Amino acid sequence: MKNNKAIIITIGDELLIGQTIDTNSAWMAKRLNELGIDVVRRIAVGDTKEAIVDALDDAIARAAVVLVTGGLGPTADDITKPLLCEYFGGKLVVNEVALENVKTLFIRRNLPMLERNRKQAEVPDNCTVLQNSRGTAPGMWFEKNDAVVVAMPGVPHEMMGMMEKDVLPALQSRVTTDTILHRNILTAGIGESFLAEKIIAVENALPDYIKLAYLPSNWTVKLRLTAKGKNELQLTQEIEQFQQLLKETVGEYVVGTVDEPLESTLQQDFTAQGLTLAIAESCTGGGIGHTLTQVEGSSKFFTGSVVTYDMSVKERILGITAEDISQYGVVSENIAIQMAQRVRDVLHTDIGFGITGWLDKSEEPDKEPGGTVWMAVAGKDKIASRKFVFPYDRQRNKEVAVQMALLMIWKMIHGKAD
Repeated sequence: MKNNKAIIITIGDELLIGQTIDTNSAWMAKRLNELGIDVVRRIAVGDTKEAIVDALDDAIARAAVVLVTGGLGPTADDITKPLLCEYFGGKLVVNEVALENVKTLFIRRNLPMLERNRKQAEVPDNCTVLQNSRGTAPGMWFEKNDAVVVAMPGVPHEMMGMMEKDVLPALQSRVTTDTILHRNILTAGIGESFLAEKIIAVENALPDYIKLAYLPSNWTVKLRLTAKGKNELQLTQEIEQFQQLLKETVGEYVVGTVDEPLESTLQQDFTAQGLTLAIAESCTGGGIGHTLTQVEGSSKFFTGSVVTYDMSVKERILGITAEDISQYGVVSENIAIQMAQRVRDVLHTDIGFGITGWLDKSEEPDKEPGGTVWMAVAGKDKIASRKFVFPYDRQRNKEVAVQMALLMIWKMIHGKAD
């Protein structure tokens, strides 16, 4: 049966050569899953008629829902719309509502409208038109062989607006699905294999309709429970019982139980405790501050950061002496601790954090290998510091360092700093 199955097709040569990262299909898959629709395939194809037709034929045979993005623009390589018109046996006509939308957008932008822009209001006469409130290309809804085929723009925010407004509500009313529930546990400080050994008894006790997935990332592992069935109340009770059992089994390694990044958890925890944070960054170059400010409401606790990339900035802004830098080394426990203490004092916060390191080749190869990073977090009554030696390339070391920094800060405000 293909009733609750979906296939996502993303179109564009730029996806196949790696020029553009496909974020559309990941977002769509997550939203479909929330409706209880199983995404069984995600396919990227190039801008050729043969590739698109083959993908459509296969998808319609296998799934009740086929979502297509890309190729609806005004240029010669945007072939999706005329191809779909031919595929479903229609002819292109001007949709007056879509045309008015295009005109309005160009007037608002104070730009002249070209003929190719006007053609974006043309749609197959046998589709249901999905108006685009965020751009010029309308979406199209077709039906064939008990399958729904929806074509949308490849521009992410345009696709998302169309999905939220029209596509998801329509699919929800058409597709009969089981209830699907997820529960998460974010762990840190324990490797995936050791974690699996620790929870093996719980995993073996799971019924067939509750699955456990391990999702490792940046020295953390998220455990995701997924329950699927008809009785939502029973599923909710069971999945939450197993979530609690996993929490108790994993114990000290649990960081959170919501499907949110660590920076979101920090925002909530700092705000709840009425604490403030300041950061002194060297090797991460502002990456920690950037990550924290991705979360709405971060200004409630994050006062600011000082990027002390050059040694002279550590001296002039934070007051760390040249003698200490010379004696201990710029990448050292002593300097990391001083950075944490001084930035806390300079910016008048409850918590200060300092980080210094070599992301790749060390300038002191006889003393420290590349990837060596010292971090320190200073509270009112406690200081914690830790040395890491990350084994990756420069970019990956930087990403992992940011996550470990957030984890150290989290541990400090939860009394788990070591």
